[in-house]
Amino acid sequence: MRKKAIVLLSGGLDSATCLAVARRDGFECHTLSFDYGQRHRCELTASEHVAAAGGSVEHRVFKLDLNQWGGSALTDPAIPVPKTGVTGEIPVTYVPARNLVFLSIAAAWGEVLDAHDIFIGVNSVDYSGYPDCRAPFIRAFAEAARLGTCAADENWQWQIHTPLQHLSKAEIITLGNRLGVDYSLTTSCYDPDTLGRSCGRCDSCRLRHAGFVEAGLPDPTLYFFSQEKK
Repeated sequence: MRKKAIVLLSGGLDSATCLAVARRDGFECHTLSFDYGQRHRCELTASEHVAAAGGSVEHRVFKLDLNQWGGSALTDPAIPVPKTGVTGEIPVTYVPARNLVFLSIAAAWGEVLDAHDIFIGVNSVDYSGYPDCRAPFIRAFAEAARLGTCAADENWQWQIHTPLQHLSKAEIITLGNRLGVDYSLTTSCYDPDTLGRSCGRCDSCRLRHAGFVEAGLPDPTLYFFSQEKK
């Protein structure tokens, strides 16, 4: 029997690559996306397409409401998405404690499935500076999850896999391309239009497009704002 893994799937480029890596490594993948009150819903549609194309044996969408208190440009329509480029500071697109919440729910489902491996596509090279994407947080969460679940009494460990942690965006795209990821199914934009087209100007779009350019591969993203004019 193959080992089971929970793969967090946002519908974006990184998580799609993470799913491909988990499959390559022989895991039976159960994918988990979150309807967390994000302003734009196209990523949930993308996650379903990525799950189907990537060989997920089961795809779940967990609903919670983080826009009750907002605090992020991704959940509060009153906060504009910045379009001036990555600054090195924690941007307003950071959703407070999002990965802490998501990983906790993944661990809860993992206990039910007897899946002690969780894959998450966090990165600390070409990223927007989110604190919950950094390696120390991931290590600390693995220990907290052990102490807060049956792992503490049954003497097993949670394995939080972060295969993209130290890769550049170009390296991630090159890896995914080698593993057959269809990036046209994914969306990374923080501020897409009503048709789901990417803005081409937010941090995520800039990092994504630059990654394709550096990797020497065509960018399949449908933008409504010209990359040349950004």
